[in-house]
Amino acid sequence: MSIRNIKKSYPIFSRRIHGHPLTYLDSAATAQKPTAVLAAMDAFYRRHNANPRRGLYQLGVEATEMVEQVRSDVAAFIGADDASEVVFTSGTTGAINLVAYTWALAHLRPGDEVIVSELEHHSNLVPWQQLAARRRWKLSFIPITANGNLDLQWLRRHLTRRVKLVSVTHTSNVLGVRPPLPTIIRLAHRVGARVLVDAAQAVAHEPINVSRLGCDWISFSGHKMYGPTGIGVLWGRRALLEDAPPYQYGGEMVAEVRWGKTTFADPPARFEAGTQNAAGIVGLGAAIAMLRAIGWPAIRRHERALVRYAMKKLTMLSGVTVYGPHTAVDHGAVISFNIDGVHAHDVASVFDTLGIAVRAGHHCAMPLHTKLGVLATVRASIGIYNTKEDIDQLVRGIKKVQKIFEV
Repeated sequence: MSIRNIKKSYPIFSRRIHGHPLTYLDSAATAQKPTAVLAAMDAFYRRHNANPRRGLYQLGVEATEMVEQVRSDVAAFIGADDASEVVFTSGTTGAINLVAYTWALAHLRPGDEVIVSELEHHSNLVPWQQLAARRRWKLSFIPITANGNLDLQWLRRHLTRRVKLVSVTHTSNVLGVRPPLPTIIRLAHRVGARVLVDAAQAVAHEPINVSRLGCDWISFSGHKMYGPTGIGVLWGRRALLEDAPPYQYGGEMVAEVRWGKTTFADPPARFEAGTQNAAGIVGLGAAIAMLRAIGWPAIRRHERALVRYAMKKLTMLSGVTVYGPHTAVDHGAVISFNIDGVHAHDVASVFDTLGIAVRAGHHCAMPLHTKLGVLATVRASIGIYNTKEDIDQLVRGIKKVQKIFEV
């Protein structure tokens, strides 16, 4: 894989920021978009634009076929046997809320328990928190250990028949920790609990096979895997999707409507009310095709080498605290750190003057930062277009911050 050639296929890298080439290290927030994705969406609007599943004319048929082809592509991409188990959503947040307000709301009773972890993004915490308070469920948290890993002994002790759902991240968006999902899923299923996996930070970086993983639902966003914003995926086991009512109502999610009664369509249409984001779906399909063309072995080899390089560089710097595991083994493509004596927001502002884009703040994981004992961190996250030169520029940025603030 020629990374330099890949970077050339991303138009945004032709920009200069404050006179500097763009060093983009915020792919965990949103990844940049290659020409192939932009061209696919442009072509849809220019040549095929119509409302999917509605018009019987040529454009309508083409739009429907394009959307359903991407549904099949997504199923193949994540190792699902049945394309009808793929539901298009607005993103990971929409997918998790879909499970919360359909299956969970229909099946959990007062006193039932939902378990999430202390690693979770707000999208996989706040929905359960709000419903638990409203419906008198118990919400519990798998604690993290000193190195940021999940405490599986705690989980073993707390998994009882009262636990109906375990909802956990595939890869932490702050620490890069990758929980041992096969073990967690096996333990949860042993007591009859279902498992939802938030794969937003994993889907662009490694292969996911839901059939082998054994989870019950998995969610992810298109914009974190080089696709457009506003499109995401919920995959769920067919039986669980059929056993859940819809939670949005409108066109194209019905089988029959009478004045006094409505019969709803089978999944996935049941959960896709209204006009679909057809251009976004087409863009997602183009992103999947690009990842397949590059190949997982090349992607993983490149990104793991960059994580190792970045971890080595950052941990060698004095006055820099790196959070979570310091080894690149089994580590995601994010590294969070702080510079002693300098607020994360000030670090990011100085970085920006050098054309370096990083995230600074709590990264939608405030409880985790409370556990870490800090209000905010600086997060550098890696994509397939990053190089060692980007990491070297990050290190130069850290040294400039230390010089400016005399720390």
